Amino acid sequence: MIFNNKFRFIISQNLSAKANSNFDNAIFKAFNKYSLPVLRLYSWQNSVTFGVSQNPSDYVTLLEEYENNFAKRITGGGVLFHGHDISYSLIIPASYIEDKGVKETYELICSFILSFYASFGLKANFAKDIESIVLSKNAFCQVGFEAYDIIINGEKFGGNAQKRAKNVIFQHGSIPLKTIKKDEKYGASLEDFSVNINFTEAVDALKKAFEKTFNAQLIESNLDENEQKIYDELHQG
Repeated sequence: MIFNNKFRFIISQNLSAKANSNFDNAIFKAFNKYSLPVLRLYSWQNSVTFGVSQNPSDYVTLLEEYENNFAKRITGGGVLFHGHDISYSLIIPASYIEDKGVKETYELICSFILSFYASFGLKANFAKDIESIVLSKNAFCQVGFEAYDIIINGEKFGGNAQKRAKNVIFQHGSIPLKTIKKDEKYGASLEDFSVNINFTEAVDALKKAFEKTFNAQLIESNLDENEQKIYDELHQG
């Protein structure tokens, strides 16, 4: 098995975009070679996030619509809407996935997401494996198609992005649970496929999929003292 089987497991609910982004940044910055890997599952207030290279001031109308509840993610990608979704963040030592490039790592990590969808009878595939899909980039996450985006019945579900440092791999992604707008910028949701689950049920299903896929032991946790210190500094900045 590639992964060490012990992971810290953190659940947080209904945080602002800034709080969720700072949470991710704190566990990423604090991670070192002695750290246990971390799986975090969380939900959002109604908010919007931007990729690290995007400029939120280019989207003034969106910022007004979401009452300035926005943040820049520590990863790339496009505009992503929150409040109807569940997200995951996974942080592991690079040594857990030796000799694998970014694309291979996406495929490996996202395998637990495919298992999650399968538990509801949905067949999910990567965009790269579907001949009819043309890979493309877009300022809005749900409109473009990257190679390892997850597709169900031709519809893109959520998005995944990765950040790497010398000895650390961080990946996060989002799974829309409810439909908030019939608009391609918001993408499809589980509700569109008659899967009606709440945050707690989604946490349970993702937890089971992760444990089964990676033979993982999840240990309930929260920010440690060092992570909390970094989080507080980021939040006050």
